[in-house]
Amino acid sequence: MAGYFAIFLVVITILSGLIWLIDAKFYAPARRKKIAQVLADAGNNIDFDDFDKKASKFWGNSLSAAVSVSALDNMKMDISVEELEKVAPQPAIAETAQSIFPILAAITIFRSFLFEPFQIPSGSMMPTMLVGDFILVQKYSYGVHDPIWRSELVSTGEPERGDIAVFKYPLDERLDYIKRVVGLPGDRVVYRNKQLAIQPSCEREPENCEKLVPLDISDVEKSEFLQLGGPLLSANEQLGEVNHAILVNPALHDRSEHFHSQPGTRQGEWLVPEGKYFVMGDNRDNSTDSRFWGFVKEEQLVGKAVFIWMSFVYNEGQISWLPNWVPVDVRFSRLGGVQ
Repeated sequence: MAGYFAIFLVVITILSGLIWLIDAKFYAPARRKKIAQVLADAGNNIDFDDFDKKASKFWGNSLSAAVSVSALDNMKMDISVEELEKVAPQPAIAETAQSIFPILAAITIFRSFLFEPFQIPSGSMMPTMLVGDFILVQKYSYGVHDPIWRSELVSTGEPERGDIAVFKYPLDERLDYIKRVVGLPGDRVVYRNKQLAIQPSCEREPENCEKLVPLDISDVEKSEFLQLGGPLLSANEQLGEVNHAILVNPALHDRSEHFHSQPGTRQGEWLVPEGKYFVMGDNRDNSTDSRFWGFVKEEQLVGKAVFIWMSFVYNEGQISWLPNWVPVDVRFSRLGGVQ
């Protein structure tokens, strides 16, 4: 099921649309009829320029909804538009609903079916994603889903190895997590001594499924990132068609004693079931991921991270009188597509 904000957005959009529809269907005709009668009784001198500008507020698309334009042209009525507003005012709630419904509908459609913004809250995807990055997630990458129950409406694609995916945390679906897709259904995944190896599904990659192959690692060096008082090592990892950066803490062991245990496999080894995916953070020693809690179900996928549209540096104690959550700089160099 969707998060609370998504549900609230859909509900308020539907309510505003219903209020607008009910007003237009049942109450607006009565207002038009009342105004038409007042116009017929007024007889003289109306400011038509002012009237034309405001007429749609009462009658919709044209003056003819209440009284013919030709008839109005022959009238000279002693009544102002302001007085007409008092004769048959549109209720404030209906006027508000009419104003906000198109905006809410556009936001709901964009957010539910096209792109949804997220903020990176932790360092588990460093160096690819940093705390303070604001990303756009392409919602239709892994199917079009209804915005409330998240049941699939249209199948549009599946995750590929190396995708950065946002998904509902399997242990608490109220939370959104972001990790990199490592294992696809049918794959054998092994992580030992901080080395990742994959044996692809023979159904998906028959030419590469004969043996377990460690992923290629290159350009290992000290990074600018610190953890537990020491620098992390950075490296490039070739994951399928995707070459991406990872971080490793040489001072920590791989915490294999806490790994998720799958019946029929050894410690640090997993066979990805059908309809599920194995995900990991790029910051390998600072990420709680499939190694520790298991697999992500297909229906828990939210979308694919495709773009960083803003990146803030927060205070974090640099300025003593300023709250830590206040941005103090913008990392313009990080804006753009992600891999």
